[in-house]
Amino acid sequence: MKRRTFIEKSAIASGMLLTFPVLNSCGTETATDYPVTDLHVHTTREFTIEKILEIGRKQQVNFGVVDHPAPWALRNDKDLGNFINTMRKYPVYVGLQPTYLGWSKNYSQELIAQLDYILMDPQMVPQGNGKTWQIWEFDTYIDDTEDFMKRYMDYAMQVLTQEPVDIFAWPLFLPVCIARDYYSLWTEERMQQILTAAKERNIAIEINDMAHTPHREFILKAREQGIKFAFGSDCRNDNAGRLAYCRSIAKECNLQPEDFWLPEQRV
Repeated sequence: MKRRTFIEKSAIASGMLLTFPVLNSCGTETATDYPVTDLHVHTTREFTIEKILEIGRKQQVNFGVVDHPAPWALRNDKDLGNFINTMRKYPVYVGLQPTYLGWSKNYSQELIAQLDYILMDPQMVPQGNGKTWQIWEFDTYIDDTEDFMKRYMDYAMQVLTQEPVDIFAWPLFLPVCIARDYYSLWTEERMQQILTAAKERNIAIEINDMAHTPHREFILKAREQGIKFAFGSDCRNDNAGRLAYCRSIAKECNLQPEDFWLPEQRV
C-alpha cells in the first residue's frame, strides 16, 4: 500500500496510537505561548492548499507543505519544479519527504536547492532479503524483534548520516505488533545513537502528532544536547495543525521558541 493511500485511510491510527506514548491531555489542543508551525502536511485533490491556509487562519498555525519524490508522486524534475512553483504562490514553507535512500540522484541539484527543507523518516526498513518492511502498515509482521531493531537502527543511521535531511521524522515509531514494547526497545544506547547522529549534522527531531512520538525522556535528552525540534502532523485532512500531542508534550517538557527549528524560505 502506498504511504499516501495509507495515511488518507488511516482510521486505524486512533487504535494504533494506544500502544504509543500518550498524555492525559492529548484529547484536546493545548495553547502555546509562541507561534506554532506544522511542517509535515500534504495536499490531495480534496485537501487543497486553500483548505490548509483556511485552517491556518482559523487555528493561527503556519504550515510547511511536503510531497514525496517518488514514482507515484513527484516522478521527475518537471513534477518537482511544478510543485515548487505552485507552492511558492502561497505563504507556506515548501519541502520534500523522501521515502528511499539515494533519491536525490534522480533530481536536479538546482531544483533541490530551491526547497526550504527536506524531511525524512526511516519507515521503509530493508529486511536483508530484497524485501522491505513498510512499518507504517498495520499488518507489518516482525518475527524476530531484535533482528528488526538492528536493521531499523542501521537504516535510521543511513538516513541521518548519508541523506540530505533537515528534519528526522516519525522518530522512534514502531510497528504495531511490537509497539507494546516501546519503552524497553528504545534503550538508552539506541536513543543516544540517534541523538548523536542528529546533533552531528544539526538535524531537527520531529514531534509527530499522528504517531505520538517521541516521548518525554527522549525529548528532554535531545533538548539537553542542543538539538532542535519541529512539529509535524503528517495530515492530509482537517486534523492538520491541531497538533494536540505536540502541544501537550512541548508544554510538559517546557519547550520554548528557541528550541524549535524553522526553515529559511527560499525565493
